[in-house]
Amino acid sequence: MFKSLFRPARIERDLSFIGADMHSHMLPGLDDGAVTMEESLGFFRLMQDWGYQKCIATPHIFKGVHNNSPETILAVYEKVKAALQEADLRIQLEAAAEYMVDESFMELLQQQQPLLTIGGKYVLIEMSYAAPSPFIESAVFQLNIQGYKPILAHPERYGFYHFNFPQYERLLEMGCVFQVNLLSLSGYYGPEVKKTALKLIRAGKVQLIGTDLHHYNHADAIKQFTVTREFYEITRNMQLLNSSLL
Repeated sequence: MFKSLFRPARIERDLSFIGADMHSHMLPGLDDGAVTMEESLGFFRLMQDWGYQKCIATPHIFKGVHNNSPETILAVYEKVKAALQEADLRIQLEAAAEYMVDESFMELLQQQQPLLTIGGKYVLIEMSYAAPSPFIESAVFQLNIQGYKPILAHPERYGFYHFNFPQYERLLEMGCVFQVNLLSLSGYYGPEVKKTALKLIRAGKVQLIGTDLHHYNHADAIKQFTVTREFYEITRNMQLLNSSLL
């Protein structure tokens, strides 16, 4: 009788219900993520072991910091695809980007330059953690006008919105999709970020989960969190779009 009442805090990890990770920094040598091909393959091996069927790599495009372009990203993507096949890793790989919403990004939109997309229509965007981008609403509007669907990366990490919840509502009403980091739910970035992530999820405002994996500290935190009952209790009723990206 007592055994039936016992609910272990740690359970077997299985992230196959997510299907596709759509935010990571595992293409080597492009940004502040994976450095070498060996490190990159190690991350993809972990993702496969955790149950993911696809990884959509999203290197930063941030002028003056990570000066990437579709050309630089796709060149490395092709090398990693070949290395995955040689290493007999079955996980699918696609490449997109995480665009910083700044003047340079607005120029791309004004010139209607082709953007790297997730699933053919989604564009992953981010802001500085220090202050909201003055271009964010214009960027969301322009992306929608041009036939894209903007995904705001880790909205829970923008501390300037934590006490301005109506701004989250406004971005959603403008056509944004919200993506929360697994690391945020684990408490990796601190209690306020976790609290905001949970608030957004419970309000039904989150449609995507991403690892945002950069390095082994991130991987270790995800490994530890995804064997907890808390993780599955948070995510089991979410209406996620991740599997539609397979």
